[in-house]
Amino acid sequence: MKLSNSRPSRVGRNPFVHRLRLTVTETIKLGLMSVTVFPVRLLLVSFFMLLAWPFAFAASLGRSEFVIEPQSWWRRLTDLCLRVIMRAMWFCGGFHWIKVKGERAAPSEVPILTVAPHSSYFDAIPVTMTMCSIVTKLESRSIPVWGTLISYIRPVFVFRVDQDSRRKTVEEIKRRAQSGGEWPQIMIFPEGTCTNRSGLILYKAGAFIPGLPVQPVVLRYPNQLDTVTWTWQGPGAFKILWLTLCQPHNPMEIEYLPVYTPSNEEKENPALFANNVRRLMAKALELPLTELSFDDRDIILSKGPLCIQDYSGLLELNQLVCRLGLRAGTSGTVLDEQAHRARKLQGGRLTLEEFGQFLSLPVTETLAQVHSLFDESGDGQIDARHFVVALSTVHRPSESMETLRLAFRMFESEEEDGEVLEDDLAAVLEIMLGVKEAELSGLFLTLGRPDTGRITYDELVHYIEEYPHFIRDCLDYKDHPRKFCCVRRQCCNGHNHDKDD
Repeated sequence: MKLSNSRPSRVGRNPFVHRLRLTVTETIKLGLMSVTVFPVRLLLVSFFMLLAWPFAFAASLGRSEFVIEPQSWWRRLTDLCLRVIMRAMWFCGGFHWIKVKGERAAPSEVPILTVAPHSSYFDAIPVTMTMCSIVTKLESRSIPVWGTLISYIRPVFVFRVDQDSRRKTVEEIKRRAQSGGEWPQIMIFPEGTCTNRSGLILYKAGAFIPGLPVQPVVLRYPNQLDTVTWTWQGPGAFKILWLTLCQPHNPMEIEYLPVYTPSNEEKENPALFANNVRRLMAKALELPLTELSFDDRDIILSKGPLCIQDYSGLLELNQLVCRLGLRAGTSGTVLDEQAHRARKLQGGRLTLEEFGQFLSLPVTETLAQVHSLFDESGDGQIDARHFVVALSTVHRPSESMETLRLAFRMFESEEEDGEVLEDDLAAVLEIMLGVKEAELSGLFLTLGRPDTGRITYDELVHYIEEYPHFIRDCLDYKDHPRKFCCVRRQCCNGHNHDKDD
């Protein structure tokens, strides 16, 4: 699979990984704070959270989720009490002074606030300071104590089990946004997930579909030791709470940028609207734009014995198949059915029109881009089996052995003896790993089968189990990191892998 020359690689620093390294001095301070300040702060934070619960519960009684009613005097008083209690809670947690820049626009002027970067559950601070609504999963309502506080701010709940959830969420956002300020402002984190603040990932379009003015809000945590970042790979939720409560002070900045009014073109194109707002916020934050999205996280965090080495081509494919609607509709059953049809073709190559028929999709520019990724020879034809391997890889990047099993079923010989050719296996591994010019001679030499040029799935699995660092130590491909390393590694067969010797 080749990467389009018209699009640069989207891989920079991984935004879904946070590595926290403590110096000796910081470790000593942490130990002292853990037995002195931490227990007191944890007790106070818990107290204020429990204190807030009866106020939120009482104010939520008898309130409709779909109709906004006039605020009675006692509900306004409850709202004020909750703001004071929540601010006291954050103060006890070490967020003593929260610097606020700019002015928040009125709900009647701007119904939606777009907040970034989203990197921690401490991003709830501006929510509790403003009592804005948020978009959150329905399961959040079931969290003890905190779920009642979430329900109080009248969030837009996302029903993830409902396949039509995205459409319903967008419709509810539009309904509230077009109420003329009757509903509370909606505070939306358009990245859709937590990152490490190394850059702004692609925004989801939900906040921008209504085509109404939005106010960008940027968050900063200018602390020397980053204990607040909570993302997909790194310290867990409790560890972050412990480390943060052990800091003498946790600075935070909230900046309200000028209201952004979309042009007619942006109103018609929410993706353009979202990207332009993202650029504006990245400039204010002095952060780079990262051309990764929430849907890319599994690919860039892939694990397993055949984890992806170069994400560029697979990330591009993932973006295209999402645009075609293939990612959402893909399951193990669908992949098995596609693999069965691809095997029947017996290596027959497909034109763009035939590829569209294979996927039951009309020929579009996006489909043509997908087709071109697999047109290695440039003759306008592709092997459908290569596409199925790639689709399986982006759909379940951490289940590489399942993708490998699928590939063996498609590429096995006509005798159905389970064996595949060396060249076919090399092509499969190139797609799964995102590499070029994979060389398997060392593998076949180790197996004692350098002349047959064939291998079964069970043999390969046994080999990988015996040599778990097979990619690093035993596989050769173009631009392998080993080729630039001064330290020589021993190959799996006991011989030095440096070809210059």
